[in-house]
This record gives sequence, structure tokens and C-alpha cells, in this order.
Amino acid sequence: MRRAVEKMLSEVHALDLQPETQAIPDITEVDDIQQDRWGEILGRYSKGLGLCFGIRSMLPVMAEAYVNFLLFALMRPELKSDDRLRENTIRQPIDVRVKSLHMTCVGFANPVDYSSPACKSYHTLVNERNDLLHGNVVLEKLRFNDVYFHGRVPVFKEYRSMWERTVGVEINAVGLQRLSEEVATVNAFIEYLSSCMKPDVKKNIDMMSDKRDLGLNQQNGRIGILFSDRLVDMHMVMDSKTTAPNGDAQPGVAGDAPPVGGAPLN
Repeated sequence: MRRAVEKMLSEVHALDLQPETQAIPDITEVDDIQQDRWGEILGRYSKGLGLCFGIRSMLPVMAEAYVNFLLFALMRPELKSDDRLRENTIRQPIDVRVKSLHMTCVGFANPVDYSSPACKSYHTLVNERNDLLHGNVVLEKLRFNDVYFHGRVPVFKEYRSMWERTVGVEINAVGLQRLSEEVATVNAFIEYLSSCMKPDVKKNIDMMSDKRDLGLNQQNGRIGILFSDRLVDMHMVMDSKTTAPNGDAQPGVAGDAPPVGGAPLN
């Protein structure tokens, strides 16, 4: 999940969204606004805001996945061996799972303090995500202007430009300006949980959580890293001179070996 989030973040950064400097001025401020400029900018912001929505929805889940991994890897044997106790542990609300990590898992040097700044910020992030993902109607977060009516004529309390009434509303609703801060919040939360572990346990968990392919030894319950981060592929190529007319290879003659290259799995 982290790799997916990082990929989407790189796409957002590549779009170079800077609404503070890229906002199209109002028609009262310039003589002419090119039509293609609106199209180009709106296209970039439409894609960027969609990516932003996806990232903000995934960030709390990424942190929760880390908590679940800790439970899977470090859960106390007496809990893991009992189906009812194991299911009860992993199905608790996220805040309960976090608060009780040092009780349900081995390898913790310090208890998890849910009143710490890292945990408080993450808890706020989860609430923000719930409003975003479930479409909760929170007027103070959704309002963007006040309007009165003189008969049927709308009278706005504050005049907003075309940019502010279109792209600006979407930017505020999706939370583009909060994206970097929320990424930092999740990273700080994960780092805090990691800091509560014993050094040797922390080292192993940090190493495994950064890998994609993990394996479980079902005999002893140990988790390990299966493969390298690099994948190598190759195939044999036979020179036509080494093959007889009847299709049999001539003994003692070999063709040139093809180059072998490595490609990252990332």
C-alpha cells in the first residue's frame, strides 16, 4: 500500500499544482483569458484532485495496515493460539488496537501512549478521512460562501472569482492543501509505534514492513523475507549453426549467451 501511495504522490507532484500562483485571474483584472488555458489547467487539476482524494482516503488505511501487521507478527502466543481471542484482538476499533499493542504483542519496550502528539494527529486524520470517504455533511467544512436573495436575485456576501467558485471549491473540498501534512502525520504515527519496540524487534519489523514478498513457516510460525527486491529473467538462445539439418544439436558447439539483466520489483 505504501508503494501505491508513493506512486500516486509522485504523479501529483509531477502535475505541479500550485493554486496560489496558478489561479486564473478574474475577468475584471485582465483583458483576455485564452480558452485553451482554462482547458489545460482544469485538466491538470481534475486529475490531481482525483489523485489527492485517493491518497487521503488511503493514508489512514496504510497506518492501520501497519498496526495489523504488528498484531500478526508479534501477537502473544496465548492470544494467537486461541481463535476467539485472536479474532477479538484484531477486530477491535483501531484506537483500542493501538492502545493495547504493548499488551497484546511481544517485543514492546514501552507502552503506547495514545495521548502522544503522533497518535492524536492520527486520530484526527481518521475522523477527517471518515467525513471525506463517507460523504458526511459537515457544514463548517463544506461551506464556501454566504448568499442572500433580493427577490430572485442572488446577492453574495463576498464576491468570488470564477476560479474561486469552481476549482477553488473543489480544492478545499478535497483538501489538496492538507495532503503533505497528512502524509507526514501517518509517517510520524508509524515511526512512533516503531520507537516503542525493543531495538532488535524494531530492526526486524522495519526490515520486513519494507518488503513485498514475505513468507510464513507454518511449522514454527516464523515470518521471513522470501526474495530479493530484484527480479532476474533470461532464456536460452541457440545459434542456427549449432543445429543439424535433422534438428539435433551438434556436440561441442555453443551459441553466444544472451545478456542477463536485472530489474527492480518496485
